[in-house]
Amino acid sequence: MNRVQADSIAEQAAHWIVQLSADDEHTRASAHAGFAAWKAQDPLHARAAAGMESLLGQVHALRGPSAGDTRPARAALAAVAPKRRRHLAAGVAAAMLVLAVAGLAASDRPAYLLADLRSPTGQWRTHTLADGSQLTLSSGTAVNVRFSKGERHLQLVQGEILVEVAKDAHRPFFVDSRQAALRALGTRFTVRQQDDATILSMLESKVAVQLPQHAGTVVAAGQRTRITAAGAGPLEPFDAASLQDAWRAHQLVVDDRPLPEVLDELARHRPGQLRYDRAQLDHIRVAAVLPLDDTDQALQLLLDNFPQLRVRMLTRYLVMVDAPVRNPQKK
Repeated sequence: MNRVQADSIAEQAAHWIVQLSADDEHTRASAHAGFAAWKAQDPLHARAAAGMESLLGQVHALRGPSAGDTRPARAALAAVAPKRRRHLAAGVAAAMLVLAVAGLAASDRPAYLLADLRSPTGQWRTHTLADGSQLTLSSGTAVNVRFSKGERHLQLVQGEILVEVAKDAHRPFFVDSRQAALRALGTRFTVRQQDDATILSMLESKVAVQLPQHAGTVVAAGQRTRITAAGAGPLEPFDAASLQDAWRAHQLVVDDRPLPEVLDELARHRPGQLRYDRAQLDHIRVAAVLPLDDTDQALQLLLDNFPQLRVRMLTRYLVMVDAPVRNPQKK
């Protein structure tokens, strides 16, 4: 079987798996009969289907309840012969699409799609708002704009933004996150929405953090705070000029941070799944400047500086990073 034939069969298998995962019960029932007939047509069909079903199950395992421990899934993936993985590669993107659709209702994706302003994964968008303010959206960011005669509000749905506020003495400017309302008292700052926290970094002037049931605080230029349900954390100094440069160049600047935190950032800027065992990699500390426009290059730079790492790009959309134990006696 040549490569073109193998890829074609893999794509057909992926098509059937998409049909078998449809929300509509009638579609699934019809697909079961059609899939069985397709597999019976040719032993190569049956072999490709078995491999695709196995790989889909392994990807489910990566996203399952034990997502923090990927060792069983890594072992299963390692058992797939390299040649077989190559033949299946053409269909993996469709399998990943199935998983994304299956998790849609439980994620923030609908809110992202309905947002006023959005930036796709791996891309940045800059907008001039109606009041003249400049808003830059980092990768995978969504924002709602709510301007009225009395106030200006940005609702940060997800992701990270850089704001340069236009002055308007009669209409205060707010960024609303899940944890707080941030009232601009000046011009430039960044806001990052995490699952359980808001990260505010001041570049110029000040922002007043307003919290429900907690005392507020004022954050000045060169200060950063992490805001949770428990309130605003301590004010920490940072290099504001370096952060501005990083935004302009789409770079990640890290100074003595655990590798899993660095991989968290890279994962935000690439499509698909970047999987790793946090506990295994937490002891590795990173100080680097990494390109967010090219996360493949960023991963290669990490490999160059940390030879104990291993990066396995099973497809463009499924990458695994680990640090396997080396056998000193093995040559």
